[in-house]
Amino acid sequence: MGSGLVGACAPTETVDDIDLTALRAKYRQERDKRLRDGQAQYIVTEGDFAKYYESDPHMPVLPRDPVSADAEVVVLGGGFAGLIAGARLKQAGVEDVRIIELGGDFGGTWYWNRYPGIQCDNDALCYMPLLEEVNYIPSKRYADGAEIYEHSQRIGRHFGLYDGALFHTLIRALNWDEDIRRWRISTNRGDDIRARFVIMASGPFNRPKLPGIPGIERFKGHMFHTARWDYDYTGGDATGGLHKLADKKVAIIGTGATAIQAVPYLGKDAQHLTVFQRTPSIVDARNNRPTDYEWARTLKPGWQKERQHNFHDWAFELIPGLGQQDQVCDIWTEISRNLVAEVAAMPEAPSIEQLVAMREREDYKVMERRRRRIEDVVRDKAAAEALKPYYRYQCKRPCSNDDYLDTFNRPNVTLVDVSDSKGVEAITERGIVAGGREYEVDCIILASGFEISSDLNRRFGIDEIRGVDGVSLYDHWAEGYRTLHGMSTTGFPNQFFTGFIQGGVGGNTTLMLQQQVEHIAYIIGEAVKRGATRVETSQQGQEGWVRTIRETSFDMTDSLRECTPGYQNNEGEEKVRSLLGDPFGPGFYVFDQLLADWRAKGDLDGLTLSN
Repeated sequence: MGSGLVGACAPTETVDDIDLTALRAKYRQERDKRLRDGQAQYIVTEGDFAKYYESDPHMPVLPRDPVSADAEVVVLGGGFAGLIAGARLKQAGVEDVRIIELGGDFGGTWYWNRYPGIQCDNDALCYMPLLEEVNYIPSKRYADGAEIYEHSQRIGRHFGLYDGALFHTLIRALNWDEDIRRWRISTNRGDDIRARFVIMASGPFNRPKLPGIPGIERFKGHMFHTARWDYDYTGGDATGGLHKLADKKVAIIGTGATAIQAVPYLGKDAQHLTVFQRTPSIVDARNNRPTDYEWARTLKPGWQKERQHNFHDWAFELIPGLGQQDQVCDIWTEISRNLVAEVAAMPEAPSIEQLVAMREREDYKVMERRRRRIEDVVRDKAAAEALKPYYRYQCKRPCSNDDYLDTFNRPNVTLVDVSDSKGVEAITERGIVAGGREYEVDCIILASGFEISSDLNRRFGIDEIRGVDGVSLYDHWAEGYRTLHGMSTTGFPNQFFTGFIQGGVGGNTTLMLQQQVEHIAYIIGEAVKRGATRVETSQQGQEGWVRTIRETSFDMTDSLRECTPGYQNNEGEEKVRSLLGDPFGPGFYVFDQLLADWRAKGDLDGLTLSN
């Protein structure tokens, strides 16, 4: 099946004149000079900084009376994880479903993030969930944020999820009440909601984090986080036109996936833009294209699952099955595409060890191609050199943009590389200090990311989660995850988890979430059918799954330590916590079959049900 969006899918022209020994040394050198104090370098968005998390620049928070109610299932989070959970629960026959969401509507990260230029950065036909169920085809290869936000609303309407939803509501505490066998949910709106079942669906991009730069509280100008973009200050909207910046000196701190998309618009409209970069991102050409709707009309039922499976194989596996066609054909599948072509030309099939070595070399070749592309685009040699990423392909999220690099050719744009000082040195009342120099600015935009691989209490943003006998979940998992299938844990009955914990990791996060919530919906549906009021992971079931994870997992510690500091390796802390949690080693689709077989048995092995 072709993509309907791109032309022939061929290997890319990479470079062969690379010195692996020299590049490995260069990668280590660039990593080491950026190592610093792990997650401690970031400020939690609480207290004086809570506004960067809890305030809503998009929609007024309307007053309402506190809610006191019983509910069968409460889903915490209204992004894609929560929406898919709600949809699958309704399909499983569970009608009493409430979704609680901090934002003013469904969408999660796509509700909050509305910065200029925002798009998804991988294939929308794979990324946007439930497309067949709601009969929708994205308008382009990489859909705009507004289109994805609208798709979230479409899912909410289609499955009746607006009924009972509580928006602009922040969870403060979850406490298991043994007397009523329910979770008592406390919120910032004074609510007391008593849930039979709770699904944690806050997603990895739930809570913004701020750089802990000395003096950040002293700045007298305007400052905001990209996840709470202030169009009242900048003017314009997500399509650009930031006219109110015409007389403003603007600084942006951070050059990750968000900044790559926003910087071209800031550079176009600000009087002057200064970009503070600690670690450059991989930035390749985007070549976004509209969907061919004639092609879309030829799609057969099940097309999205097929495409998602294909994308996973080409983007995530050591090598996809030979003879397959790469349906997506973008930067995410490039290394595999080149590797497959190389293997196909060999007289005999390589060993696993040879494949690993070949893939590593292809990684270095692709990265070198991208570094040389920077030299072709950016005219200033010093800026071009600073913009070159020296690390393995998966160490930071790969990006694509047709305008980002060219923005540094503008006379009103300055790149300040702060890698040697391991970041910005200070913020003053008037601006930013880097390299011993103060840059006076009117506005500071923080593109500092989210609490993705930091401690659980920072990621969840919930003050306390206490199960049986008042045990804190944060203490329960202090030394590592302990679960059944990554979705439930002993001592926390009727509570289910989504995300990167102890399950299969796919090349597409929304597909992984769909796999998880389908399984959770099955368990809740079965519990309701069987008249159970309490479902809990047994100690034996938990120990068995943890043992399975340990026996089948691959140790990513060494490879993560080799990466440049970032959220993938928790900023290079001594105790490495991967974004991916403790993955099930045999892979996403092996895990998918394991879950299907478990459900087919029907005995809910590893769980204890009681009335």
